Amino acid sequence: MTTPNNTGRIAMRAMAGGAALVALAMIGPAAAQTQITVAVPNPSAITWGPMWAAIGEGYFADEGLELRVEAVDGSSQVLQAMSAGQAQIGAPGPGPVLAARARGLDVVFLYNLYPKSVFGLLVRADSDYRVPTDLQGHVIGVGTADGAEVSFTQAILTDAGMTQGEDYTFLPVGDGGTAAVAFLRGEVEAYAGAVSDAAILASRGLELVEITPEEYLGFFGNGYAALESYIAENPEVIDGFGRALVRGMRFMSDPANAEAALDHMAAGNPQEGEDRDFAAALLTAVIERMTPTDTFIEYGFGYQPPEHWEAWHQSLQDGGVLEAPLADLEAAYSNARIAVWNTP
Repeated sequence: MTTPNNTGRIAMRAMAGGAALVALAMIGPAAAQTQITVAVPNPSAITWGPMWAAIGEGYFADEGLELRVEAVDGSSQVLQAMSAGQAQIGAPGPGPVLAARARGLDVVFLYNLYPKSVFGLLVRADSDYRVPTDLQGHVIGVGTADGAEVSFTQAILTDAGMTQGEDYTFLPVGDGGTAAVAFLRGEVEAYAGAVSDAAILASRGLELVEITPEEYLGFFGNGYAALESYIAENPEVIDGFGRALVRGMRFMSDPANAEAALDHMAAGNPQEGEDRDFAAALLTAVIERMTPTDTFIEYGFGYQPPEHWEAWHQSLQDGGVLEAPLADLEAAYSNARIAVWNTP
C-alpha cells in the first residue's frame, strides 16, 4: 500500500510509536504570541508535514501564533484533549469526529489534510488474501482499538457482508515494529494501515499488498478541527493557523524545498529523521495523499467535498458506529475559511 487519517490515524504513524502524551515542540519567538496546543494522534512529524514546515519557516510566528504540539494515542484521545481544554486544535479522523458529535461534542472539522484516503487494508504479499471476504474468520491488526482506521475497515467489511465479532475480529497491535511482530507471529492476517505503515513494515522485511476496494480509496483522512465555542471566540487564531498551514503545504510540495522540509520535520521528530532515505520516501507519499484530486484542487488546500462527508456518514451508520444519522451533518464540518486560508 502507498498510503491515512490517519491520518488520521488520519491515520498515519511514526517510525517511533508512542501512546503517552508527549510534548514534541514549543516553537515561537519570545515576543507576544498567542500560544495554542495542537493535539495529533501520533508522534510523526512527516505525517503532519505542513504544520512542521510552517513551524520551521516561521509562518505561524508571522501570524502571531506559538504552537505546542502534543502527540497522543489516536483520534479518540485527540478529541478528549480538545474536550478537556488541553488542546485548542486537534487532528482527528472524520469517523471519530462524527461519533463525537453524536455524543454531543461540538467539534468542527475545518481543514481536510488528507483529501485522498490515508488508510487501506494490508495483507502479506505471499498470502492468498486478495479481497476483503478472504479474511473471513481471521484477525485484523489495528493500531489502537478506537483509531480512525477501525471505523474505516468496519465499513469495508460491513459492505462485504461481514460482521465484527462473528466473521472477523480486530486486535490492537500498535504500529511499526510491534505490528511487524504481530504479522511474523501469525497473530494477525491483515492490518488496517496508513500511509507510513507499508513503508515501515517493508523496512522490517514485510512485503505487503493492499486489498482495499477501489470505492473506499476515495475516503478522506485526518484533518484539523476545533470546538465551535473556540472557533467563535478566536476567529483570528483559526484564520492565522489555516494561512500558515497552507503556506507550509505549498513550501513542502516544492521539490526545491525537499531537504529543508525534511530538516524541519526532523526537528519535530529526530528519530523519524534518522533514516533520511526512508523519511524522503515517506514525505513523497504524504504529499501525494495531501494534494487534492484534479476535481477539487481549484477549491484550495483543506477543502471538504460535502459528498465525501455524506459517504463517511452513511458508512458509519451501515457499520453501526452511528446508531442514527446526525440531525445536522453539515454542522460537523466547515469550508467557510478555505478561501481566506488559500489567498496568497
